[in-house]
Amino acid sequence: MLLEEADAVRGVAEAIAQTPDFAQCVAAILSLRGRVVVTGIGKSAHIAGKMVATLNSTGTPALFMHAADAIHGDLGMIQPEDFVIAISKSGDTPEIKVLVPLLKRKGVPLAALVSNADSYLGVQADYVLHAPVTREACPHNLAPTTSTTAALALGDALAVCLLESREFTSADFARLHPGGTLGKKLYLKVGDLSRQNQTPQVLENAPLKDIILEISGKRLGATAVLALADQHLLGIITDGDLRRMLTNFTKLEEVRARDIMTPQPMTIDVEDFAAEALVRMQNRNITQLIVTERGQFSGFIHLHDLLREGLV
Repeated sequence: MLLEEADAVRGVAEAIAQTPDFAQCVAAILSLRGRVVVTGIGKSAHIAGKMVATLNSTGTPALFMHAADAIHGDLGMIQPEDFVIAISKSGDTPEIKVLVPLLKRKGVPLAALVSNADSYLGVQADYVLHAPVTREACPHNLAPTTSTTAALALGDALAVCLLESREFTSADFARLHPGGTLGKKLYLKVGDLSRQNQTPQVLENAPLKDIILEISGKRLGATAVLALADQHLLGIITDGDLRRMLTNFTKLEEVRARDIMTPQPMTIDVEDFAAEALVRMQNRNITQLIVTERGQFSGFIHLHDLLREGLV
């Protein structure tokens, strides 16, 4: 079954290459002043709803209109500057045959996403988005399976072409997806999290007692080490550094921060994405990063911060 559907998607790609309609449809939507209205009935209506969601989330304003409801009042949602895409495997369903003349009367451009390009809908449309399907994956060749997969893939292709043509960026995507893990990955900055944490720091000549109190009191498992002269960042001391110190020093009262710190620690800027902080932690197998702002020590971001936000 899956191989049959995969073959159908390949057939859609070949069909797109054989006619200029797909490219012309993309160009028409790009120049549109209104919205893309996608309609269908039955399983095609579900595909239409998904296409609308994808278009809206990638920068193309769209709305769904059920083909049956269109002739009972919903046709009023279509404005003269809109563009209609009608999805139908056969292109000859009764509801579509009733709807098409009404759309023609409104004078809006019409694209037909059909399996049968020679159908009533295919012939009447201004553009044909051909999704050829010879047989459903259903063993009885009845349940919409291959045809809906092909239509779904063609709708995604249309949305992605529009996205690329608009030079729609990940930042644009983030503005439309502020909620959930996906949105956080695209908009949550390091500074949004690090500013909620304490800022453990000691000077380079700090004794061991001060170092331990700073690390344990600020509860981030580490402290930054700053230069005595101008307080620029010199290094980091972690819980692990303290444990290793016990094997390297015998006179603990003489230990100073500069003696046990890890110099030139990995840092991340407050304006970097929090998702990037996660990548760096995972690559180095560490649980915290020093955060800088305009090159100066600003604080810490911890793996627990990322876990709390659902980024891990």
